[in-house]
Amino acid sequence: MFDVIIVGAGIEGSAVAYHCAKKRLRTLLLDQFPLPHTRGSSHGFARVTRYAYAEPHYQEMMKEAFPLWALLEKESKTPLYRKTGMLVLSGPEREIYDRRLEETKNAGKPVEEIGHEERQRRYPAFRHKDDTLTFIDVEAGILRANKALQCFQDIFVRHGGVLRDSEKVEHIIPGDTVIVRTALSEYTAKHLILTPGPWAGKLLKPLGLEPPLKTWRINVMFWREKVPGTYSDFPVFVDLSIGKRHIYGLPILEYNGMLKINYHGGIRPVDPDERDTIVGDHQWDIEMVSKYVTEHFPGLHSRPSIVETCMYTTTPDNELILDRHPRHPNIVIGCGFSGHGFKLAPVVGKILCQMVMGETPTHDIAPCSLARFPNSGLISANL
Repeated sequence: MFDVIIVGAGIEGSAVAYHCAKKRLRTLLLDQFPLPHTRGSSHGFARVTRYAYAEPHYQEMMKEAFPLWALLEKESKTPLYRKTGMLVLSGPEREIYDRRLEETKNAGKPVEEIGHEERQRRYPAFRHKDDTLTFIDVEAGILRANKALQCFQDIFVRHGGVLRDSEKVEHIIPGDTVIVRTALSEYTAKHLILTPGPWAGKLLKPLGLEPPLKTWRINVMFWREKVPGTYSDFPVFVDLSIGKRHIYGLPILEYNGMLKINYHGGIRPVDPDERDTIVGDHQWDIEMVSKYVTEHFPGLHSRPSIVETCMYTTTPDNELILDRHPRHPNIVIGCGFSGHGFKLAPVVGKILCQMVMGETPTHDIAPCSLARFPNSGLISANL
């Protein structure tokens, strides 16, 4: 009998496992694949971290996320955060740009607004039109993703947590105690936390829930410098000029001489178990980013040198889902992180831990409620 079983050992599940074990809860963390793996959304060398959110509740969460990442660094004796700053560039519709700028200022975080001439002086190998507005989120940077995931898991085990990989969950039986059956064993617990990433829809449907989640195969592209060192000091950036989605980039870290520049979205929804069999024909996201790189990065080759894959699990409003099962309150759900959940993981883990402990979450999670999707369940009256 465990106090808590957590299904899914990606960054969110590993973060909540870390918090639960530190609270002395008897905790089991399950993953269907052998760890570490590249099948979900948490692998790779780097993720963006920032304050520049347009939503006040995420600003508040990031105020705690930064010190929690620093605590994890201290506990693990592992450097995880690298400050680079982040360029935020406007598009034809300024609403999101203005909201990000305003909310970052309202949060009391340092921003620097720079004009076209100053931007070109600092970043001469990054070309934009004269009327493109720019501000810098000064505290933004990158997180070393693989290392962060390993640190959460190591400290979880150090505090007595039980980690089982290569155990796919086959059946969940709700009740006052929850029974979780895997391909290898059966476990019981007072509480269940579901953080299964792209497999959320498949696990929630048998529990009577069907939130409007979509899973996307994401192309992760790396672009090589024509002249080594051209972009050696380049920051994180996000360009809001292509509509609801955007193009973003990370400094050289993962591969020598290559910037990571991507479209923040996928080209088609996929079944997470079939992501490698559905590669498509014309991958327009690669063509779109190639065009962008040609126009804005004269110092990079115009075709990606490396293309890897990742998964996004999105909601229609790109808000997270952090909630309880409406009929079984001892089942807590964290999913639909919509491609921006990694930086929030320490806070999300704390919130989900607070929920299983019966505490009021320290952050406003009303925008993350299942209730905002009125047709999401319960789809079966028997559950």
